[in-house]
Amino acid sequence: MEIWVQTYTPLGGSLGLSAVVAAIPIVVLFLMLGVLRKAAWMAAAAALTSAFIVALAVYGMPVKLVLISTLFGAAYGLFPIAWIVFTSIMLYRLAVDTGKFEIIKDSVGGLTSDRRLQAMFIAFSFGAFIEGAAGFGAPVAVSGAMLAGLGFSPFYAAGICLLGNTTPVAFGSLGIPVTTLANITGLPLLALSAMVGRLCAMVSLFIPGYLIVVMSGPRRALEVLPAIIACGVSFASVQFYVSNYWGPELTDIASSLTCIGVMVLVLKVWQPARILRLEGDTPITAAPRKHSGAELVSAWLPYLMLVVCVLVFGAPSIKAEMNRWTDGLWPSFLPKSGTVLNGLLVPGLHNAITRIPPVTAKPAPYAAVYEINWLSAAGTACLMASVLTAFILRVSPRRFAKAPAPISSASTRPSRSSVWSCSSSSA
Repeated sequence: MEIWVQTYTPLGGSLGLSAVVAAIPIVVLFLMLGVLRKAAWMAAAAALTSAFIVALAVYGMPVKLVLISTLFGAAYGLFPIAWIVFTSIMLYRLAVDTGKFEIIKDSVGGLTSDRRLQAMFIAFSFGAFIEGAAGFGAPVAVSGAMLAGLGFSPFYAAGICLLGNTTPVAFGSLGIPVTTLANITGLPLLALSAMVGRLCAMVSLFIPGYLIVVMSGPRRALEVLPAIIACGVSFASVQFYVSNYWGPELTDIASSLTCIGVMVLVLKVWQPARILRLEGDTPITAAPRKHSGAELVSAWLPYLMLVVCVLVFGAPSIKAEMNRWTDGLWPSFLPKSGTVLNGLLVPGLHNAITRIPPVTAKPAPYAAVYEINWLSAAGTACLMASVLTAFILRVSPRRFAKAPAPISSASTRPSRSSVWSCSSSSA
């Protein structure tokens, strides 16, 4: 078997110049998406084509290895990434289609009429919850629609939501970014989650305050300082703890739920002395719907079940037992790894590349192992949460089968019940 030795300085031994060329696919991706405004699939195809050219022409990677590496990456995109995306959207759609998500929006939408607190609560706290549960554009779509329904300019609402999503996005969609990075780099998942969590937690402390300063300036931000402190500290502290000791899957969900709970308590006992309105404010005057405690518990049930399932499936002893059991189910003719449970050796790529210092301490073969821990995966835990939720809410199998349907604009459009009267408190 032909062995290809990696090189990190193919252009005249210059690390800087080689790094610039290696970054071409990323630049192409950003250019296609942000400047030329092309569709995501077109941008991805252009970036992949440029990566092919760089790998072949600059780094001298054999064509066979380039093709197999591409297929390996595509397989990883299907599992676990697409699996998590599919099941998380299924759970979200289940909440939307059963009407529970409208109750969730009502429960978070009628707490205050101050524009600063509305933006902080919905764009940051609730947006982080949607980021952790669904991700992939849903936070801005859902939170932005809620703010627009409350009278914010749609464009302004989208900008506020993007700003509030600064740190939650690192652990979006059950921790997909961190999980992907861990698999690509080979670094331990929990250690990587911990480091990302430490960095994000420091920033999360200041994001709520920064969001309010951008909206209204430093002086008006000081008027809601108690809420800013409560929001930032509650979110950042739980983000730090969960990312360091639980892992990336529940970091956003646990942090946001804690932050939402704290903010609800704060806003029940405290409101700013002066209510802020935006220039040209046009608050909607529909009265909010009131929901019983049982209705609220039922509405939040899908995501409470998600927390339980992810914790159970992610428990080290349970996860290890699941992986050992599923590892024994693979047919003997498959190229199984002798060291990684549910790991399949990638034919033509496993040990066909030699990694060299400084990436490794000494020259070592690259182990191309495709892990398919299908039972213990976070996506499977999300699927189980969806099934249990459907069973408890008595959703028919036919209706449940339609849950993964694409998110329509109707599902993110604010309802009249999700907004309330602000005019009475502006006096």
